Amino acid sequence: MEPVLPTTVHRQPITEPSAWTLADLKADTSWDLTLTSAEAGDLVQALEKARAAGIGLERLSTESFPLPNCAEVISRIKHALRDGRGFALLHGFPVEGHAREDIALMYWGFCAHLGLGVTQNSDGGLIHYVTEGRLRPNQGTRGVGNPGKVSLHVDLADCTTLLCVRQAADSPHSQLASSTAIHNAFLARAPEHLERLYQGFVWDRQNEHGENEGPTTGYRVPIFSQRDGVVSCRYNRNWITKAAMRGDGFTGQESELLDLLDDLAQEHRFEFPFQPGDVQFVNNYTVLHGRAPHKPAASDDDARVLMRIWFDMDDIRPFADEPIIRHGIISHGKLGWSARDLVAGLEGRVHVRRAEDQAPLRLG
Repeated sequence: MEPVLPTTVHRQPITEPSAWTLADLKADTSWDLTLTSAEAGDLVQALEKARAAGIGLERLSTESFPLPNCAEVISRIKHALRDGRGFALLHGFPVEGHAREDIALMYWGFCAHLGLGVTQNSDGGLIHYVTEGRLRPNQGTRGVGNPGKVSLHVDLADCTTLLCVRQAADSPHSQLASSTAIHNAFLARAPEHLERLYQGFVWDRQNEHGENEGPTTGYRVPIFSQRDGVVSCRYNRNWITKAAMRGDGFTGQESELLDLLDDLAQEHRFEFPFQPGDVQFVNNYTVLHGRAPHKPAASDDDARVLMRIWFDMDDIRPFADEPIIRHGIISHGKLGWSARDLVAGLEGRVHVRRAEDQAPLRLG
């Protein structure tokens, strides 16, 4: 039996801003932001400065990519992620007329002002191209970029951001759902099942683990956990299912429970168009994200292309057990390393692990 993290079930309605409803989003649109011409110009000027200095993405910093005019919008995004709705949608990012490499540099430079970017695939990539086209990176057994429906889920780092560079011809809508609102729905509709969600499930590593690492976490990661009344969510049914299928699969009751979670996520979903120059930012402890399906591209020139960055933020949330809740699903193989780690070289490096339960600790 895999070890279970002891964390008490939170049995009071969550009232923080992240537990939003669709009515809340309509009443308060502070999550919806648009870059001014001065802010967009900041990004282009910082790009030109970085290019002139010969600074590549891995060595880019807030000092080498200054964005003085963007200070307010960056502050608003940070507030939305930490203390607000748990997400923000930004319009007007400069993509038209810019080469892909320059867009990537501006995107990484902007996100450097929000947190610490980390690698997210078998290539050790800091920017992951979400596409069915040739830019798609090595990503183990993950189906990222496939045209089918993407169920509501979390990614592995603290925050996920997606920049639309080119949308599919039929323009699928993006979807978000508040995981804290889903917790409230469980409390109201099926409170007897919350304890099983708090016990959690083993996660698969999608064949992206290192030579000295197992193919799964080997320990359960709670779907819901809490510390001092602050609830966090870690849910991705695909990663959980693949780990279960390495063994005896789910029990019937577990399958029904996860079906209910998916149904509640759909009931609480917020859908919106996502066009070139739009950027979404999501706190992976309070918000699930996904999208509607789209038709396969006729050619690589028509393929949908998003850029994705995973980043961590200081003081984002208190955790019942930080190595498990925060780092337990990301720190394996070439995933979860910073740009500084890449510059130093990953050859022979492994994520430090806590001896008593093998949960990963983040390297400094």
